[in-house]
Amino acid sequence: MRRLISHRDASIYIAGQSLSVIGDSALWLAMGIWVKILTGSNSAAGLTFFAFVCGFLVAPVSGMIVDRVRRRPLLIAANLGGAALVCALLLVHGRGQVWLIYLVMFGYGAVNSLITSAQTALLPALVPGDLLGEANSVLQMASQGLRLITPLVGAGLLAWVGARPVILLDAGTFVVAAGTVLALRLREPRPDPAAARRRGGGRAEFSAGIRYITRTPALRRVMIAGLIAVTAFGLFETVPFAVVAQGLHRSPPFLGVLTTLQGAGALVGGALAAPVMQRAGERALVAAGLAACAGAALLLITAWLPLVLVAMAAIGLCIVWINVGAITLIQRCTPADLLGRVDAALEFAIIVPQAASIAAGAALIAVVNYRILLLAMAAVIGFSAGYLASRRDPGFGQTVASTSPQADSMPREPTGAS
Repeated sequence: MRRLISHRDASIYIAGQSLSVIGDSALWLAMGIWVKILTGSNSAAGLTFFAFVCGFLVAPVSGMIVDRVRRRPLLIAANLGGAALVCALLLVHGRGQVWLIYLVMFGYGAVNSLITSAQTALLPALVPGDLLGEANSVLQMASQGLRLITPLVGAGLLAWVGARPVILLDAGTFVVAAGTVLALRLREPRPDPAAARRRGGGRAEFSAGIRYITRTPALRRVMIAGLIAVTAFGLFETVPFAVVAQGLHRSPPFLGVLTTLQGAGALVGGALAAPVMQRAGERALVAAGLAACAGAALLLITAWLPLVLVAMAAIGLCIVWINVGAITLIQRCTPADLLGRVDAALEFAIIVPQAASIAAGAALIAVVNYRILLLAMAAVIGFSAGYLASRRDPGFGQTVASTSPQADSMPREPTGAS
């Protein structure tokens, strides 16, 4: 970790992304609470996150863009575009304009999809290969750990002076993130014309990422486990509103307190992720994260505040472990000219059922007791953890060069590396 912090470009980039997370985390929670206040509906509040997740459906296009251009200038443009988009929320003044919140959150998801794929592809060029796990852990600690303060900032500002300061804060942090990427000394080469020819164009280029995943056992196992888990995981975007209102009998802004505990769990998870991954591998880290998530769902059923706080901390830990394990595995198993599309393909495969799960949660929460939903979530996510933990793939989590004896002689198009 000390080596990572002493690396100039890595420390600058991580600092910029950490500042950007302050605005992101404050905004997404504040928008859900704002819709809840404007409409009085748990379902309407849950649809805020549904709109955000639907924006990630553009991921395959994002992946193609990431693999066609240099990642550094793309990240600068995407962050500046995100700042402009968020400012459109300043036009919302009442319940009749909730549709605009949904529209902006959809665009917000699309921008985040582009930034996520570009970051996954840029990081291996930015830091030494043996520091990828640490770099992903620190980024996830920043992304999730800042929930210690940012939810309270977002919810507090919203309750105190309204949504405008939260919106401006997020727009400002997008601009700061763009500035830190601009300050990097990294000089990327232009995309390789030979790699462009290997894309094949059209449908072949569009589907290259998912074809590579399906032919790479390590990535395929994680995708299957993720597909199982997210059919229930999306309910976490709506159920906490019911936990706060019906279980704890608190007002909507109290959700900011619970999300702060999620940030504390993320800090612990980030500190432990790289050491656990070095000892047990990426698959074990992802499986353990899924198991922690299933346990957290069971604890939330109790509606006893101490256990609810523990559950929220466990959710923070599990999100970090799942993300760090999956992202590091992608970076170590994928050729550089495919990184954007592979990351986007896995993201797209997960987002589609997750969006359906969020929509289902927004509908079910109105007619089904939230405790029943939590029990179902624990069963499904626990099954996905068991599936992944039971797999035994030789060479799991190693680089593509070491897992495939043909890697150096084969074209870099996804032709079946294992």
